[in-house]
Amino acid sequence: MSPPPPPLGRGRKRAAQAFDTALDDTELREARAALAQGRWQAVRSLLVRTKDDWDRRGHRVTVLAEESHTAAWTRDWLLAEPESADASVLLGMSLVKGALCGREKPDRAREACRAAAELAPVDPTPWLGLLLLERGLGDEEEVVRLFDKVRHRHPDHHHAHHLMVAQLAERRADAGPDPLHEVYDFANWAAEQAPADSPLAMLPVVAHAERYRVLAGAGQAQADPAASGHWTGRRARQVMKAAFDWWLEWEQEGHPRRLVDLNFLAHAKHCEGRGAEAAALFHRIGDHPTQSPWAYPDRDPYTAFRIARAGALGAV
Repeated sequence: MSPPPPPLGRGRKRAAQAFDTALDDTELREARAALAQGRWQAVRSLLVRTKDDWDRRGHRVTVLAEESHTAAWTRDWLLAEPESADASVLLGMSLVKGALCGREKPDRAREACRAAAELAPVDPTPWLGLLLLERGLGDEEEVVRLFDKVRHRHPDHHHAHHLMVAQLAERRADAGPDPLHEVYDFANWAAEQAPADSPLAMLPVVAHAERYRVLAGAGQAQADPAASGHWTGRRARQVMKAAFDWWLEWEQEGHPRRLVDLNFLAHAKHCEGRGAEAAALFHRIGDHPTQSPWAYPDRDPYTAFRIARAGALGAV
């Protein structure tokens, strides 16, 4: 059975509960709860229904893999269905998550992801697992190579682009604010080459936040994002306006990771001082905040989100 909700007043536990990486995917939450009880058949059905919706598949596999029990139950699944590509990719991603937490050896995770890739050559998800692993282990050259592997299979892969932006933002951390930094070029390029309705249009906003994380961490920007001035320059305002206008036109209510983008955009509008626009985004976000970017550079994300939301909603 799923654990009971934490009692009221337990701030730390409530904050952990607030950041559910499943976001608003009800089917995913139900399958995750079933897997916690050893009922892997629910996950099997979920991934069959997901088919080749690669962004949704990557999102669901990544969230399921976060649970410490997933690898064990997935091995049971593989005993029943040794040739299951779905079980294989979930095991690979589970071992990646375990390696990043120090529970598994990275080489075992690499081996499992490569085995999954052999079973499903067109699936970008095993390569996403490898990308997550190398991003966590700090091998930038391998991150770039694996990003290309993912993009070859799904050119507009949402999660992979976010990981690449975070990686590029960390280059030249001590250089200070630079409007010509390569992370901005990459984000603009990715947004421009994507279809008009692609949520990669939001990537320049993500790049701006990721670069702030790096600058603040290096002492090159104030630790209070709203007071840092990072979101109020001319270039920043242009980026935020373009992203907000895109959201008004397209919104993409069905994209599995759209709430990640909306949190980045709401954070940007809050830091820019655009309360009414931030309020519209907070209404769409509802009860689905994400830790990034509210934790940037080193803040309690639940408190930061709650204060920003209250300020925006109270201003309209």
